[in-house]
Amino acid sequence: MGSSQCSEVTEVVCLESDLQDGQMKEVEVNHHKILLVRNEGKFSAVGSLCTHYGAPLIKGALVGNHVRCPWHGACFNTTTGDIEEYPGLDSLPSYKVRVENGKVYVTASKQKVTKRVKEMSCRVRGVCHTVLLVGGGPASLQCAETLRQNNYGGRIIMVTKDEQLPLDKTKLSKAMNIESEKILLRPSDFFQKHDIEIWTEKEVVSVNTEGKTVTLSDGTTQQYNQLLISTGARARTMQCPGADMENVKHLESYKDAAEIYQMSVGKKAVVVGTSFIGMEVAAYLSDKAASVAVVGKSEFPYQFSLGPDIGKMTMKMLEEKNVSFYTNDGVVEMRGENGRVKEIVLKTGVVLPVDVVIIGIGVIPNSDFLKGSMVEVDSKNAVVVDKFMKTNILDVFAAGDVTSFPLSIREDKRVQIGHWQLAQAHGRVAALNMLNKPTELNSIPYFWTVLLGKSIRYAGYGEGYTDIVFKGNVDERKFLTFYIKGDEVVAVASMNFDPAVSKLAEIMATGQKITKSQAESEDLEWLKLP
Repeated sequence: MGSSQCSEVTEVVCLESDLQDGQMKEVEVNHHKILLVRNEGKFSAVGSLCTHYGAPLIKGALVGNHVRCPWHGACFNTTTGDIEEYPGLDSLPSYKVRVENGKVYVTASKQKVTKRVKEMSCRVRGVCHTVLLVGGGPASLQCAETLRQNNYGGRIIMVTKDEQLPLDKTKLSKAMNIESEKILLRPSDFFQKHDIEIWTEKEVVSVNTEGKTVTLSDGTTQQYNQLLISTGARARTMQCPGADMENVKHLESYKDAAEIYQMSVGKKAVVVGTSFIGMEVAAYLSDKAASVAVVGKSEFPYQFSLGPDIGKMTMKMLEEKNVSFYTNDGVVEMRGENGRVKEIVLKTGVVLPVDVVIIGIGVIPNSDFLKGSMVEVDSKNAVVVDKFMKTNILDVFAAGDVTSFPLSIREDKRVQIGHWQLAQAHGRVAALNMLNKPTELNSIPYFWTVLLGKSIRYAGYGEGYTDIVFKGNVDERKFLTFYIKGDEVVAVASMNFDPAVSKLAEIMATGQKITKSQAESEDLEWLKLP
């Protein structure tokens, strides 16, 4: 066993006959939980907790040598432990397994390790090459890390208008009163160690693709060899009188979240828009503000994305916490004094007294700085990319919410999808193609929202669905929903029905079509849920 034996422990974890092909089991070595998997006769062992938010992977979906997290759809290779689909940044530790005399032995280190950062290179002296990443979100970060994981030795600069290093912004609408240190995606010394420069509070105002330079808001210019545009999207503003007053807020940054929280505690809050962010903010403030009202254009929240039944159920959940809804309505005027809104007037004539207004009526891609450049944007201002995240200009790539990209599961239809997981996938694909390792985007969109401690999971792309099939019971808040277009399931959603959405995402990822008749069948045996 050599010198490492003092730091390692080997234990019998089970019998060979305990696991069949395609099965997994949580075992323990030295009181550490480990995930043991058998596939094609071979055993492998990896960490048991998803590196994103720590979900137990034993409750996830195993397909071949992939295990997909039951909560948010991150996917890991069970032979190597490598992360292969997002969210999350880190891989799983993997362990040595041997089978002798019908017994399965696993060797693990005595130190408890739950995640593994992939090996990363640094800058190499004398390499004169610069990749410039515009934007400080998940796409830029994943691009930078993927470059270093693949031995890129040039200079990496990330330019962000944020004050903070890259944050887990999905938390901002779910836990608004949180310290920024707790939601940093990486600590500052990580960036120093791997020579990733981050320029905070700086904005790119124009791009010269012929000269390969960008101009920053402070007047300076920076040269690049390859450019990633990953500037995300900004909140759409209200176009009504009084909408520019100081207590009308949009949730875009850490600072916004902190201010909305401070302005709302014990006060009257009104959320305009029944978007995912609007509903999360209303739910979060429901027990903190004196009152919360939500104003929405449609009859129910999420009416077009998740359908009226789920929308009605979420509305009831929030109404039980004293959130009031003004649906089929809109804001015509905001009235106030000394630059602060005091009341808002609705189309129906209702007047709501208010101390803080939070707007959640959709987003617009941040591509204005590309005006005058040759980079192609579409009619909705999204940057047009192909499957390799390449724009129409050589050496200019784009990723994340700012893009319009071809979606493989929908016959390469061009879509704009603002999911955290997809932004990470885009960043990885862009990096590999920058390094001339041709890689196409093949991710299954995966999304989640949290209301009052209950999660709705969603996978696929449901736009234009013609039928909805429900399993379970929406009113009882335990359901699986199939969104169907023609004869094919194009998206799924669930609450309290794990790991169904992750299992279905894995099936979609293998390229199999899920048919309407499968969704309608009384028996879900084909899904092989635990």
